[in-house]
Amino acid sequence: MKSIALTAAAALALTACSGSTGMTAQNPAPSSAGSAAPVTSVPAAPMDGPFGAACAAVPKDGEGSFTGMADDPVATAASNNPVLSTLVAAVGKAGLADTLNSATDITVFAPTDDAFAAIPKAALDKVLADKETLTKILTYHVVAGRKAPAELSSADLKTLEGGTVRVKGSGTAYTVNDANVVCGNVPTGNATVYIIDKVLMPK
Repeated sequence: MKSIALTAAAALALTACSGSTGMTAQNPAPSSAGSAAPVTSVPAAPMDGPFGAACAAVPKDGEGSFTGMADDPVATAASNNPVLSTLVAAVGKAGLADTLNSATDITVFAPTDDAFAAIPKAALDKVLADKETLTKILTYHVVAGRKAPAELSSADLKTLEGGTVRVKGSGTAYTVNDANVVCGNVPTGNATVYIIDKVLMPK
């Protein structure tokens, strides 16, 4: 299970999303008195596809595009994403790529390269050299089931590592523990990926 989670994390990062919605206004018909009713603004719901500012970095076509990633299993899809190279390398060091690619219906919270770069190099190098610790961290980024945005409004999700992550949000703004989703709801062949701006650390 840990290896599945790890691989899922890589694919998740790779499958970062694109597109976002704004606010919509509803204008009721004028009242009988002839004056228009107040305009009411309602939070926009996320699109069926990827959403988030970082989705703009995803290639428009080819294997690294949203269409291309949707055809590949998560680890393979992530390997084609230019912002997930560190995650992909970590998954490879942990030996989780094949396990992740063969997993059925998972959700991966995938840290960007910048998220890994925020970790002091000495500490990151130490983790990358410790397969057991690396696997524990990577599997902490994977949960069972393909989670739609509506399922992330407020929930504690059990990870493949065994701990839990706290997810919350609405519209196109979501957090996972203290990380922000920067490109979410990205589909791959066997997983849904939410790209995040921090590396999650299990307790």
